[in-house]
Amino acid sequence: MIIRSLAVGPIMANCFIAGCEKTREAVVIDPGDEGDRILMALAEEKLTVKYILNTHGHFDHVAANRRLKEVTGAEICIHPDDAPMLGQLASMAMSFGLRAENSPPCDLPLRGGEEIRFGEEVLKVIHTPGHSPGGLSFAGDGFVFVGDTLFAGSIGRTDLPGGSYNTLIASIRERLFPLGDAVRVYCGHGPDTTIGSEKRFNPFAGGV
Repeated sequence: MIIRSLAVGPIMANCFIAGCEKTREAVVIDPGDEGDRILMALAEEKLTVKYILNTHGHFDHVAANRRLKEVTGAEICIHPDDAPMLGQLASMAMSFGLRAENSPPCDLPLRGGEEIRFGEEVLKVIHTPGHSPGGLSFAGDGFVFVGDTLFAGSIGRTDLPGGSYNTLIASIRERLFPLGDAVRVYCGHGPDTTIGSEKRFNPFAGGV
């Protein structure tokens, strides 16, 4: 699988492009800003976007949904619990002194348990609430995109509306850690890590 990452926007959220090497079909995970830069990366890889996958509804992860949707026609996918945020991005960003465009509405709701297929590749949808009620992770063969659920040596914040520390820790320990120690974790901010490393050394969720 082709995997390409771009840190976008003033908060430097990680946007990921995942593509099928054979068919060139792709998904874009968390297009948080700089839509034209993401589109350029897709063109460089000669990829056609089938789905826009939102790990959650916070503006720094979804603010370029509109631009990508307008250009590619790809379906926007998000958990129903976070879908209402798509129409509130401008006000959310303003509260941080930033600007964002509201997103078009969800095309394909994901609740967890589904499979996202693009070309010959498959991502399994895992509901990982805690950072937000509708947090999602997308697991492939040996890797997982986790949004702001888990970071290298840290976890997502839980003080925003709908956040829950206990729910987040349960999501990490019960739904991400069982994926296996060798699984690479692509985080919503900062460097990637592995499940094994976070199980051993994460001061919040580790020690299991």
